[in-house]
Amino acid sequence: MKPDLLSAGASATDPVARPSGAIPAAGDPRRLGDPRGPGDPRGDGDPREELQRLRVHAVRRGVNPVLYWLVRLVLLPCFLVYFRLQRIGAEHIPRSGPLLLAANHRSFLDPFVIGALTRRPVYYVAKRELFARRWQAWVLNALGAFPIDRGAADADAMATARAILRRGDCVVIFPEGTRVRSGPLGAPRRGIGRLALETGARVVPVAVSGTEDVRRGWRIRPRRVRIRCGAPLGFPIVEHPSPALAATVTERVWARIGLQWEWLCSGAPTGPTPIARAGPQAGGRPIRELRPEREARAA
Repeated sequence: MKPDLLSAGASATDPVARPSGAIPAAGDPRRLGDPRGPGDPRGDGDPREELQRLRVHAVRRGVNPVLYWLVRLVLLPCFLVYFRLQRIGAEHIPRSGPLLLAANHRSFLDPFVIGALTRRPVYYVAKRELFARRWQAWVLNALGAFPIDRGAADADAMATARAILRRGDCVVIFPEGTRVRSGPLGAPRRGIGRLALETGARVVPVAVSGTEDVRRGWRIRPRRVRIRCGAPLGFPIVEHPSPALAATVTERVWARIGLQWEWLCSGAPTGPTPIARAGPQAGGRPIRELRPEREARAA
């Protein structure tokens, strides 16, 4: 398994902490010690190096607390009034410890409304195209975003997420991998399963509804947005999970997300639920073999 950026004693607020290993770098691994921040004009212009600096910054420095709480102070009342945001099951979110918030993805607003569920700073992956402009890259990175290349198996982004989780922070993951604007939920990828097994982070299933209707062109329209959280799932730590085992965990998490989605859409699950559709096995391994730390009930 590739080494992560943070050593056991490093923290997000310690700018001089040096890792025992490193996120796989696009260039010379020694560049990870470069003190330049994201968007620094002294960069060499290599897009891969710029993206890597953003990932390193997310791990070593974390969110910018002043900007993060200022943006939250402005956005939260807007969400509650303009979008009539309804947060159901927020009490399921642990107040400390490594945490994955796994949700369906309908809109660019999803990370922000999900962040309104907890007072903990949240980190999230965002497509690399959003970091093309320096000022936008700085703002997003300061708010907890780090880039991912959606067209490939991005080991760098996954290593960044692992490092953030291992220091005890919260990461938002969209198992679908891209936005599904309308209709039923999309198909999940197994990255969420790998992260949960490799880090031992609790996984809270989250369903978001209504954000897909908010934006039309440049207009942000008032639409009711609802979020529902289920009870957290726990899984044993597996240092090198097989693809089949990671797929099994992903299917279990996705089934719980589907259950929250059905509650939002109909008030109660009807017909064959995603749990039933997943069957007794997923990815070739019985779910009971996972022995989760806690069997979570649907909220």
